[in-house]
Amino acid sequence: MQASNDASARRYLNLLRHSLCRDRFPDSRYEMSTGSLQLMPFDPELRAQGKDWPLEAMTMVGAKRLENLESCCCAALQEKIPGDFVETGVWRGGCGILMRAVLAVTGNQDRRVWLFDSFEGLPQPDVKNYPQDAPDRLWTFNEFLGVSVAEVKANFERFDLLDERTQFVVGWFRDTIPEAQVQSIAVLRLDGDLYESTWLVLNHLYPRVSPGGFVIIDDYALATCKAAVDDFRQSHSIQSRIATIDWSGIFWRK
Repeated sequence: MQASNDASARRYLNLLRHSLCRDRFPDSRYEMSTGSLQLMPFDPELRAQGKDWPLEAMTMVGAKRLENLESCCCAALQEKIPGDFVETGVWRGGCGILMRAVLAVTGNQDRRVWLFDSFEGLPQPDVKNYPQDAPDRLWTFNEFLGVSVAEVKANFERFDLLDERTQFVVGWFRDTIPEAQVQSIAVLRLDGDLYESTWLVLNHLYPRVSPGGFVIIDDYALATCKAAVDDFRQSHSIQSRIATIDWSGIFWRK
C-alpha cells in the first residue's frame, strides 16, 4: 500500500528505499569470519534479502522488510490508527528515515517518530536475568554495530528529514524503555536481537499499541528474539496471526 496516489510520492518512497539499503548500488559488505569482520564484494541478492552487513548502506534489513515497513506505516495512516511510529534498535537510522519520510509525503503533522537505541551497539548478555541470551556474541562487534546518535542525525539530515518530529532516546533498553514517554503507538518495530531487548520492548510498549496497530519483528530468525516473542505472545494469550515478511521478519496486527 502506498502513501499516496500521487505518482511522484510513490517514486520518491521507492527511490528512498533503494537508497537506504543500496540494493541497486555497488556497496561492499562485511562477513563474520572466525570472530572478525572481513570485507567482501557486493552481492545484490544478499543485500536485497537483508542478509549482509553493509559498508555504507543506512540499513541492513533489505528490500522486503523496507517495503513492509512502508506498507504498515501507510496503512496505519490511511486507516487512521492512533499513535506514533516507534523503532527500538536503530543502527544507522534507515528505517527511521523511511518512517519519517512516509509522514512527510502524506503531509501528516501530528505524529512523531521515536527512535530508541544505545547508539553504542548491543549490551553484553545479562545472563543472570535473561539466561536465554547466554550464547549471544553480537556485542563483540560493537565497533561496527555501534553508531553514534550524531551520525544517525546526520543521516536524517542527508535526506532533509531531521526535525523535532523525530525523538531520539539514548540509552540501554533496560533503562529507557520502562520510562518511555510515547503514549500511543500505531507502528512498533523491534530490532533488538536479544531476548532481553525484545521482551522489555514488548512488555512495556505493546500495551500502548493501538487496536489495529502493527508490531514488526525484524529478528525472528534469531533464536533469542523468537523465544522472547513466542513467550510474550503465549503469556499474554495473543492470538493475532503472524505474517511472514521474509526469511527473518514477521509482523502482526493488534
